[in-house]
Amino acid sequence: MLEFLIPAAHAQDAVPAEGNPIFSLVMFGGLFVMMYFMLIRPQKKRQKEHKDLMGSLNKGDEVVLTSGLIGRVINLSDDYLTVDTGTVELKFQRVAVHAVLPKGTIKSI
Repeated sequence: MLEFLIPAAHAQDAVPAEGNPIFSLVMFGGLFVMMYFMLIRPQKKRQKEHKDLMGSLNKGDEVVLTSGLIGRVINLSDDYLTVDTGTVELKFQRVAVHAVLPKGTIKSI
């Protein structure tokens, strides 16, 4: 019915594969190296920095949690820490710590 709008498809000769297969492998390897340096390596670096931060926590440190809560560490265990917010003491997982603040930050806020 609408065949006049769609031109007839004509078979095309197969184009022989040109180029060196080694070049394709090098390009694939280059793509993997680029992805490693842009995605994998920075993520591993952030994980290592966060693990070092978790290991360096001490009683009395002023911290910011991932929820935005600011408080002073008053008790530490292997997986949990207790944070004094000034009005209440709360217990969190250690991985919830986002950053350690300089001493005296809580008083200046």
